[in-house]
Amino acid sequence: MKLKDKAIIVTGSTMGIGEAIARRAVGEGAQVMIHGIESELAQALAEELSMPFCSGDVSDPGHCEDLVAAAVGAFGKLDGVVNNAGVVWRNLIEGTDAAFWDGVMAINARAPLLIIRAALPHLSAARGAVVNIGSVNAYSGEPNLLAYSAAKGALMTLTRNLGDTLHRDHGVRVNQINPGWVLSDGERQRKIDEGMDVDWFKKLDRNTAPSGRIIEPAEIAATVVHFLTDELGPISGQVLELEQFPFIGRNPPKC
Repeated sequence: MKLKDKAIIVTGSTMGIGEAIARRAVGEGAQVMIHGIESELAQALAEELSMPFCSGDVSDPGHCEDLVAAAVGAFGKLDGVVNNAGVVWRNLIEGTDAAFWDGVMAINARAPLLIIRAALPHLSAARGAVVNIGSVNAYSGEPNLLAYSAAKGALMTLTRNLGDTLHRDHGVRVNQINPGWVLSDGERQRKIDEGMDVDWFKKLDRNTAPSGRIIEPAEIAATVVHFLTDELGPISGQVLELEQFPFIGRNPPKC
């Protein structure tokens, strides 16, 4: 088991990529603090996996500290943090006011910072690891994902900065995964709500999905778990894109 006896927080772990990470980490022997904004979902998954849970909103700075305290109280230590909780709120620039911008930033960029800060003494003692879950949108993003893309870009800079300073000064590795298009339950329903067919994910062209399908959350989770293991060695401050084609510089054939 790759994570035997390690204690890990996975934020936003009641659905999608976060749930897949929590399940894989538990399967690899870790103790995982299940977390989500909806207490019913968090409790249900926690009971299924025989793990503790903590529910709340990471846009609240106090909750970020409470989450870390709950994990240390449950496990007596903390070896890893996966900052997965996020919101994909859509708006064009015309509808992106200060409140909208601040809300997206608070969850996607500020919360990881506050959680890492609260967890740092414990991660330092364990010479632990942080994995931030970003997005390939960090490099530009779609027009209606301006705030989200900027937040993930900020998270990417946070990762590179702390991946250097915390590794050198505290022995804590900080890395980031930038998933591409992932077939989570939320994404499946989002596209249906936008007017696509119920089975839209089965009708993708090869330029969009060279393999003929979209990446599954469990496939992202496998790499995240590896980033939490001691097998990664001293690697820190890195950002890895997980997409099924070269994300930067790609020139797909014209149909």
